[in-house]
Amino acid sequence: MNTDELLDYDDLGDALREGRALRPARGYRFLFAEGDLNFQSRQVNDPVPLGRQLIEAAALNPRDGYSLVAILPSGDFEDVRLNEPFDLREHGAERFIAFQTDRDFKLTINDDELRWGKPVISGTILYGLAKPADGEGVFLEVPGGEDRPIEHNELIDLTGPGIERFITAPKPPPTFEIIVNSRPRTLNARMVTFEQIVQLAFPGQHEPNVVFSMTYRHAASTPHAGELGAGGSVDVKKKGTVFNVTRTVQS
Repeated sequence: MNTDELLDYDDLGDALREGRALRPARGYRFLFAEGDLNFQSRQVNDPVPLGRQLIEAAALNPRDGYSLVAILPSGDFEDVRLNEPFDLREHGAERFIAFQTDRDFKLTINDDELRWGKPVISGTILYGLAKPADGEGVFLEVPGGEDRPIEHNELIDLTGPGIERFITAPKPPPTFEIIVNSRPRTLNARMVTFEQIVQLAFPGQHEPNVVFSMTYRHAASTPHAGELGAGGSVDVKKKGTVFNVTRTVQS
C-alpha cells in the first residue's frame, strides 16, 4: 500500500466495537492508565510493539520498575512482558495499566481475607475467586446502603481507604430499560411482544376499530430495527431499545 494512502491512526477500541481487524495506519491508539482507572488515549506506530514501547508511549520510563497488564474484553488480566512483542491485532485488548508498586492490597470475599498484588481487580477475577453458585452474583458491600452488584467486565479500584469487602448472594431478577413513545419503561424479561408494548403505550381496553402500528430500533435480536406487527416479538437490550407506537381509529 502506498504510504500516502495510510490512515493517520486506527483506534483499537473502534476496531473492537465494530468487530473488525485493525486497518493499516501510521499509528494505533489505545487506552493507558498508570496504577489507577484514569485511562488516557495513547498511540504507538507499530501494531506489534514491545511492552516497553507501550509504557514509553505514556511518557514513562520502563527502567523505573513498571509492570504492565492488558485488560482483555472478558475482564481477564494478561501480563505484558516489557521486552517481548505484544500483537495488538490478535489480543483484542484496548486498555492497559502500568503498575509501579510492590504493595499488596487487601480485600475480603465472604469474610475470607485475600491479598492482591495490583491496585485494580476485575469482576471476572472476583467471580473466579468467589465461585458463586448458580443464580448468585458477586456484590460489593456498601455499609449503610444497598450492596452493589459487580459485572464481569468491571474494574474495581482497591486503593481507597479501608478494605473492599465482597460477598456472594442471589442475583436480583434482571431488568431491561426501554423507551416507549419517548417515555422510559422497565421490563423483567428480555423478550417483549407487540401486545405488551401496546399496553405500555396505550393502557387499557381498545375498541375493535382501533389499530396500532409499531416500529423499533436498537433491539438485541436481528434485525435490530424494523416494524413489529400483532403477535410478533423482539429481544430487547439491557438498556436503550426504542419503540414508537401510533394509534389509528378506522372509520
